[in-house]
Amino acid sequence: MNRRHVLALSAAALASPAAAATADPIGRMVVVNALGGLIDPNHDLPARAAVTPRILKDAHASGMTAVNCTLGYVAGPDEPFQQSVAEIGQYDAMLRANPRDLLKVLTASDILRAKAEKKVGVIYGFQNAAMMGDDPARVDIFADLGVRIIQLTYNLRNQLGDGSIVPEGRGLTDFGRQVVERLNANRVMVDLSHSGRQICLDAARASKQPISINHTGCRALTDLPRNKTDEELRLVAERGGFVGIYFMPFLNLSGHARAVDVVAHIEHALNVCGEDHVGIGTDGGTTPIDDLELYKEALRKEHEDRKAKGIAAPGERADTHPFVDDLRGPDQFRKLYRLLAERGHKPARIEKILGGNFVRYAREIWG
Repeated sequence: MNRRHVLALSAAALASPAAAATADPIGRMVVVNALGGLIDPNHDLPARAAVTPRILKDAHASGMTAVNCTLGYVAGPDEPFQQSVAEIGQYDAMLRANPRDLLKVLTASDILRAKAEKKVGVIYGFQNAAMMGDDPARVDIFADLGVRIIQLTYNLRNQLGDGSIVPEGRGLTDFGRQVVERLNANRVMVDLSHSGRQICLDAARASKQPISINHTGCRALTDLPRNKTDEELRLVAERGGFVGIYFMPFLNLSGHARAVDVVAHIEHALNVCGEDHVGIGTDGGTTPIDDLELYKEALRKEHEDRKAKGIAAPGERADTHPFVDDLRGPDQFRKLYRLLAERGHKPARIEKILGGNFVRYAREIWG
């Protein structure tokens, strides 16, 4: 999509002030979930790369333009490189099977193309770089396969540095610096979600391109390891990066975050980073849970599994929900828009938060 097409889309949205005042604002704007998924929590699908008609219907109904989907190795006994390559193939097959609904995102223009074609753009992202083994050139392989975001660590330690729950807080290793260099060379986003403080600061300074923290909260408001300090947030923003606020229990020490907590963390991030660097990365999908009481048992089992793997973070408990109870389902982005507007944020700023800032950042990294 060229600049003329982008301007035409914008002009169409603004052509009738009266219509714009009554129309659905989400329907007119680009909405990017910097970390989410195409998932149905009500059913165990045969593979992570599987969609149902309901998943697609809810994603479209939400107004979401594009979403960073986690694929590849995160944790567990599987061989990281093999699992990651296999899941890329599965996602490619899923997109080929749903060409009317889904579009693989390789550039910022593909996000705008997804909007124009009424599709959901799918961004391939990793939440761990363990699949690099001892060879930073593997970044080239994954970039060639269409991976556009690579998070350096999950919660634990890997060969690049320490995750958020490792007490030692080791920074970026020599190998990690080599991986960051290869990510820069391939114009892949360097994501420091789930990282420890020191590796985040090190990577922000080592990277020749701006980095991102695609799904996090603000530690100044809720002092938990999965949230980022003002020092980290500020440095990422000062270097032109992007920060996405999640819809997760870590936004409130009770473990049961509400929509007001999401707004509070967004507003704190705006104060620290400025309005050009803050967005959303919900860490969830757009299909809601039908029976929350029934789902509690599944949540308890999932928590026990995460504890057994050693990846459960402080703030996670058997009774916490990995979402915000009153900000889920296909209406979540519309509700967030309304809440931000009620707080006095102007439409132009809200559009930046819900997607514009990610597109700006993606244009700088991916072209």
